[in-house]
Amino acid sequence: MKSRLTVLTLFFLGFIYNSLSEGFQKGLDAFKKEDYATALKEWRPLAIKGNAVAQYNLGVMYDSGKGATQDYKEAVKWYLLAAAQRDPRAQYNLGVLYDRGNGVIQDYKEAVKWYLLAAKQGFDKAQNNLGQMYGKGDGVIQDYKEAVKWYFRAAEQEHAKAQYNLGVAYANGEGLILDKVIAHMWFNIAASQGLKSAKKNKDNIVKGMTLSQIEVAQDLARQCVKKNYKDC
Repeated sequence: MKSRLTVLTLFFLGFIYNSLSEGFQKGLDAFKKEDYATALKEWRPLAIKGNAVAQYNLGVMYDSGKGATQDYKEAVKWYLLAAAQRDPRAQYNLGVLYDRGNGVIQDYKEAVKWYLLAAKQGFDKAQNNLGQMYGKGDGVIQDYKEAVKWYFRAAEQEHAKAQYNLGVAYANGEGLILDKVIAHMWFNIAASQGLKSAKKNKDNIVKGMTLSQIEVAQDLARQCVKKNYKDC
């Protein structure tokens, strides 16, 4: 299943924007207290005035049904306004909605468009999802090498699912030379972040490896973590 931003993570990112008006802060304080109705009340006027973070936050509230009746079409409306101001989170969430057909007609090409915009801004979840679109050939011509390119960018940002996807790519030789040792390394790294599917795949690939190969893979995983997942 394609990853999505968690609601609790989304809102606190508002601090990086020029949005600390009294109304915005009141909305943020209310949201922290799970007083979603007040948060919606405080943020709506700011969103109408063009505040990108408030627009994005309203999109999330309608998307998730927190503070408002779940309404994907309304979520799309606010995400589009925020995305027009280059908010990568809004661009990513639009990609997810088009990917799933929530509030819009399912359109993989449109999903790819929004994922790409966010991915180019360095948004790891969008990079991973874009990689998956290329891997499956959804909305684009299937291209494993292009998929791997985006997985690497997300993996370097400690994105567990992208690290897992790299493991799969190495295990299957999809866009990369088949290499069980490197596959084990990525599965191990992703599993250390609690990704159950990565642990399962690591346990499976071990069955076809020698003790020496396993030791090398484990050492490579430790080195990769020390290098902050760069050039692994």
